[in-house]
Amino acid sequence: MSPLILLAASGLGREVLNAVEAAGSHRVVGFLDDDAALHGTSVTSVPVLGPIEDAVRHTDARFVVCVGRGQSRRGIVRRLQSKGVAPDRYAAVVDPTVRVPRGCSIGAGAVLLAQTVLTADVHIGRHVVAMPHVTLTHDNRIEDFATLCAQVVLGGSVHVGEAAYLGMGCSVREEIAIGPEATLGMGAVLLEDLPAGATWAGCPARPLERPVTHLRKSRTA
Repeated sequence: MSPLILLAASGLGREVLNAVEAAGSHRVVGFLDDDAALHGTSVTSVPVLGPIEDAVRHTDARFVVCVGRGQSRRGIVRRLQSKGVAPDRYAAVVDPTVRVPRGCSIGAGAVLLAQTVLTADVHIGRHVVAMPHVTLTHDNRIEDFATLCAQVVLGGSVHVGEAAYLGMGCSVREEIAIGPEATLGMGAVLLEDLPAGATWAGCPARPLERPVTHLRKSRTA
């Protein structure tokens, strides 16, 4: 088995570790994390070897970025690329409970956790994270660095843009487009296209506006 290093000793990192061990496809040799307090310690009996930029020193290993937000994963990949870490150094992790049918594709560095479902002709980009029980139906296209939280369900021909974030338990109608870096809130039901960079929530999902705080000036006699 080839050596694998997990980038970030996070909750997602521990979930990825469990998926890798269950699949038996790689041998996890350690974490790299920018929190200096973790260096020299262990997480789930796996050593934290140093900061993320030390990836350049591990020339025989492959990597998985274990950070929940897609924009943060993208930042780490770009930082390491500037140090010479090539795109082919990242490994996809697929939990053994996940079946990948003919016609589906999974990009380098992607993570598919337990009970994720792919039906037909699903394309999953690089460094995508699908949490447990995500359902991806025919002709879904998930662009690089997108995050699909637990129990997300997509109808057919949904297009999820780069680094978009779909919260737990949300549902998306067929043939909907979700723009790059958009956010869909937990439990939302999306019935129309979600613009790039926007945050929507609710049932049906609508733009989420921040509450306005009205401040009263104190009166003096």
